[in-house]
Amino acid sequence: MTLPSDPPAGIAGEPAGEVETEVPEPARSALLAPLEGGAAPAPRKRPRPGERRIQILETLATMLQEPGADRITTAALAARLEVSEAALYRHFASKAQMFEGLIEFIEQSVFTLVNQVVEREPSPDAQVLRILTVLLQFGEKNPGMTRVMVGDALVFENERLQTRMNQFFERIESQLRQSLRARAEASGAATPTVDANGQASALTSFATGRLQRFARSGFRKTPTEHLDVALRLFVG
Repeated sequence: MTLPSDPPAGIAGEPAGEVETEVPEPARSALLAPLEGGAAPAPRKRPRPGERRIQILETLATMLQEPGADRITTAALAARLEVSEAALYRHFASKAQMFEGLIEFIEQSVFTLVNQVVEREPSPDAQVLRILTVLLQFGEKNPGMTRVMVGDALVFENERLQTRMNQFFERIESQLRQSLRARAEASGAATPTVDANGQASALTSFATGRLQRFARSGFRKTPTEHLDVALRLFVG
C-alpha cells in the first residue's frame, strides 16, 4: 500500500491523452519485502517513526480483508505487529486516526485518477464510464479498503469516519453530475440539470451497491463483474 502523501503507483509520467484506470494492488512496504539472492538476513533494525506508521496502516488494511474481521481491536492489531498497544499510540493518538489514514489513502488514490480522467478525456460519456471503472477497480484490488468505503469496518468507530466516507461518495456523485450535465446539454435535453442530478444519483448508488456486494460476499462477487454490460443500462 502506498501511503497517503505519496502519489499512487502508476500515475506519474503517463503520456498525455491516456488515462490509466487500472488501480495497483496495495503492495507490502520495503520493510516487509523478502530478501533476494539468498542473502543472509540483515540484523533487525528499529523502524523509523514514519515506517512504523506505514506498517500499522498496512497491517490494519490486511486484517480488514480477513474473515471474521467485524471489529479489529488495538490489542489484536498490536499482537499482529508484535508490539505493545502503547507502541501503537506513539504513532496514532487513537484507532480513529488509523482509520483516517486509510481514508486519506482512498481519497488520494481515487481522486488522483478521477482528476486525470476529467483532464484528459473530452467525452462526457467516456468520463462517466472511466470514473466508475476507477472507483470499482480500486475497491476490487483493495478489499480491506472496500470495507472502509462501504462503512462495514466503521460501525463501531467514531461517527466522523463514516461522515468522511459519505463525503467521499458525495464528491464522486458531484463529479459524475458535472460530466452528465455536459452530456445532457450536448444532446439538447430540455432539463439537463435535472437529468444529470438523477443520473448521477443512480450511478453512485449502483457503484456503492457493487462495493457493498463485494464486501458482504466475502470478496467473491467482484464489483467489476460484467461491468460493461451493466453500465450500458445507464450510459449508452
